[in-house]
Amino acid sequence: MRIPRIYEPAAPLAVDTEISLSEDGANHVGRVLRMEPGEKIILFNGDGYDCEALLTASDKRHVTALITARNEVKNESPLYLHLAQVISRGERMEFTLQKSVELGVAEITPLISSRCGVRLNAERMEKKEEQWRKIIISACEQCGRATVPKLNPTEDLEKFLSEKTEDLCLNLNPAAQDSIKNLQIGNRRVRLLIGSEGGLSDSEIALAAQSGYHDILLGPRVLRTETASLVAISIIQAFHGDLT
Repeated sequence: MRIPRIYEPAAPLAVDTEISLSEDGANHVGRVLRMEPGEKIILFNGDGYDCEALLTASDKRHVTALITARNEVKNESPLYLHLAQVISRGERMEFTLQKSVELGVAEITPLISSRCGVRLNAERMEKKEEQWRKIIISACEQCGRATVPKLNPTEDLEKFLSEKTEDLCLNLNPAAQDSIKNLQIGNRRVRLLIGSEGGLSDSEIALAAQSGYHDILLGPRVLRTETASLVAISIIQAFHGDLT
């Protein structure tokens, strides 16, 4: 049986230290998995290390664990990928976030564009972003990453495009001529812009080009937004990252 990995962001994970798991962690270990004292778990707080731990107490509300070992995790991509994703509806956005984390994305910025089908007030957007953070953390727990990708606050596309960056900036565009596999990435940093279900408008594509974004083609077919982002990340990681 695979040893469960649990994210504990506030815990000082040092060897020979006994800690109490957070409410979420305790619920998962004690109530969902029904683990008992003496069983093993792995804890991480996002600093790049996995900590082996032994449960010392476990019930539905309170779980404690003794840290027995601390091991550096070396599975981060050598390529820093920043996904700038226009928000898609419902589970599509959640799917994109989950799978992009598994594929090694280091930073994510949700965007609002003119054709974005999601419009939320500030309170609902804050709740949605918290839900996305949980999905990102859950994906890290599953795929073995000990460094949690950064989730930036949602912002308007125009504002995002105005930000200065040294990254290689790419915009997936079915009308582009250059293939994504022919990229030259000098500083190992890529900012990947993905539009919504309806794509970016002509004015937004033009603005992206003026902001230094290179139009890149994936192939002869038009892909859905959740497909396009994951295919693009996979190709970039295969040619320039750590997918082999």
